[in-house]
Amino acid sequence: MRKLISVAAERDYSIKVDVDWLAELSLILPNYGKVLVISSREVSTILNIESHLSKFPNVHFYSTPDGESQKSIATAEAIWNYLGENQFSRSDLIVAIGGGATTDLGGFVAATWLRGISWIAIPTTLAGMVDAAIGGKTGLNSPSGKNLIGAFNSPAEVLVDLKFLLSLSDRDFQAGLAEVIKTGFISDVEILKILESADNLTGARAVAGELISRSAKVKADVVSVDFKESKLREILNYGHTLGHAIEKHGNFSMRHGEAVAIGLVFAAELSAIAASLSPEEVNRHRVLLEKYGLPTRYERDAWPDLLNLMRGDKKSRGSRIRFIGLAKAGEPIWLEEISENQLIAAYERIS
Repeated sequence: MRKLISVAAERDYSIKVDVDWLAELSLILPNYGKVLVISSREVSTILNIESHLSKFPNVHFYSTPDGESQKSIATAEAIWNYLGENQFSRSDLIVAIGGGATTDLGGFVAATWLRGISWIAIPTTLAGMVDAAIGGKTGLNSPSGKNLIGAFNSPAEVLVDLKFLLSLSDRDFQAGLAEVIKTGFISDVEILKILESADNLTGARAVAGELISRSAKVKADVVSVDFKESKLREILNYGHTLGHAIEKHGNFSMRHGEAVAIGLVFAAELSAIAASLSPEEVNRHRVLLEKYGLPTRYERDAWPDLLNLMRGDKKSRGSRIRFIGLAKAGEPIWLEEISENQLIAAYERIS
């Protein structure tokens, strides 16, 4: 079911869905002088990356910590030092293989080394395939919040190998579905219908190729119109304002998609309060997310901390917290004049 999805940003590139990552990469590597492959220790071991690519004498390998901990200034600095020691130039290449944290890190390092060298994203998780590896947003976390240190830097290509999903845990697949469901609510409602029709998680896995293609196309179309998030691209943040705060509050113990799932229900409830989203559409969020084992509630006592974290979100303007809401499925709206009482009322409904 190989599919090619085009993205027009600061450079045009393609998302290649349902390809063999090793075969595709083997055609690319000889075109560069030096190539640095970045992957987490876990992914590198599971995929046996060094063994697969050892026949290419120009390939270097750098293993990072697993998960969100790799998105740190310390890790980025260590990679910069490695690039310098090995004299990587602007004609060389970085390849990031892994989940969203790895592609975020790899893309940021590529953006900042010599003011920008080419990079390729090979996402190994569902969340990476439909979200993190697409769109050119790269970044690191800081003590103040997630992705506050970043750069817009599109990859040269995104290679999506569906075989990676076969070994993906149910929890990680479910977390990725939160991002898929998000794109259904903001744009392609057929995604929601497909997931509502599937019997269970096994059924969703069976149609993963179509879900990825549809979800990736939603993001590609939005990014092609508004690369640097001047307006339209903000709709991709549906559910993320509270979601990012929950991630930080829980010290990243939750998967990104799990936190976003709660954020989606919060955004729907806020839309019901501030923009008359119907109760049926709000309930549709809960039913669909819970069907796939995703959380829809969070602890009541966390609200003061979450409010402070949202005020520090990069999407805020001054003291105003900005949200993307819904008028109905497929029709996102901007919620900019939200009172604290409305926020509390929405949170009460998910706590």
